[in-house]
Amino acid sequence: SGISTFLSSVNFLSTIAVLGVTNGAKPWCLFTWAIVFTAIMLIVTLPILTGGLLMLVLDLHLNTQFYDASFNGDPVLYQHLFWFFGHPEVYILILPAFGVISQTLSTSAGKSVFGGPTMILAMGCITVLGTLVWAHHMMTVGLETDTRAFFSAITMMIAIPTGTKIFNWLSTFMGNPFSTISLDIWYALSFIFLFTLGGTTGV
Repeated sequence: SGISTFLSSVNFLSTIAVLGVTNGAKPWCLFTWAIVFTAIMLIVTLPILTGGLLMLVLDLHLNTQFYDASFNGDPVLYQHLFWFFGHPEVYILILPAFGVISQTLSTSAGKSVFGGPTMILAMGCITVLGTLVWAHHMMTVGLETDTRAFFSAITMMIAIPTGTKIFNWLSTFMGNPFSTISLDIWYALSFIFLFTLGGTTGV
C-alpha cells in the first residue's frame, strides 16, 4: 500500500502540473492546492515509515539489532521514524477536508474565498510545520530540554496558519450575499466549529 500511495501522489502532482500548463494562466482552486500539499507530504513521509517498518521486520526475523539497546541499537529511533510519518498523517487527512470546506463556502457564497493567496500560504505553512513537530509525541522518552522546547514552539506556531484559515472561512461566510443558509453552509460551519473546538483541546 505504501508503494501505491507513493505512486498515486506522484500521479496527482504530475497530472496537476500538466493540466496547469495546458490550461494556461487559470488559477488552481483551493482544493487542488490541498491535494498538492497532501501529495507532497505523502512523498516525503512514506519512505521514512517504510524504512522504519522494514528495520523492525529485520529485527524480528533476521536478528538484526537496529532497535535493540543491548546491542547498541536505539529503541527510541523507531519512535522517531514512526512519528515522523504518524504526525504528518494527521495533516494528510485534514488538508483535503480544508479544500472541500473552502470550495463549499466559495460555491455557496457565490464568490471566491476571502484571502485566497493567504489560504494557499497557510496550507503550505501547515505542511512544513506539520512535518517538523513529530517529537511532541515523545516528550517522555528522555529528549533534551532544548529539543523539547523547540518542538513545543513549532507545535504552537501551527496555530497561526490554522487561525488564518478559520478567519478567512468566517469572513467568506459573513460576506455571503444570500439571506438563507443552505445545508452546505451548515455543513461547513459545523466543521469549522468542531475543528476549532478540537483545536482548543491541544492547548
